[in-house]
Amino acid sequence: MQLPQLKPRGKARRDRHRSRREPAPPPIAPPRVAAERRDARRGGGPQDNALYACGCGYAFTAPVTTSVACPHCGTDQAW
Repeated sequence: MQLPQLKPRGKARRDRHRSRREPAPPPIAPPRVAAERRDARRGGGPQDNALYACGCGYAFTAPVTTSVACPHCGTDQAW
């Protein structure tokens, strides 16, 4: 038994039917990010501040560094 020969489809035929096709599906949206993570990314990263309690009784927040002075009395705080 011999199989019939198939004719290759021509380019003109494909172009003629292209306009009848359905439009392409919309692109897939990126995965949603949790609100806490999104807000942290927008905030520019962690805030390196610490709460210090001075011997004079004054409590304050200041950036984390190796030398922090109490804004009330001026005493250096140990880190």
